[in-house]
Amino acid sequence: MSFSVYSHDAWGTAHVGEFATLEQAREVFTALCSDRWFLADGTVKGLSIVDSSSSGEGRTVERFSFGSS
Repeated sequence: MSFSVYSHDAWGTAHVGEFATLEQAREVFTALCSDRWFLADGTVKGLSIVDSSSSGEGRTVERFSFGSS
């Protein structure tokens, strides 16, 4: 299995990285959810972990949305 972390903003989706395990992906995901730059930026709307080993477009495993200030 492989898991991808994505960031989402007004311009689209950016691939942050691909990880062999869900635990590795969650480690990065959790760090980004509390990252000062992501929190202060204002243009980053959210993050997601996608099971990229699934057929098709993948299955979203976890989501996080940054609150608006």
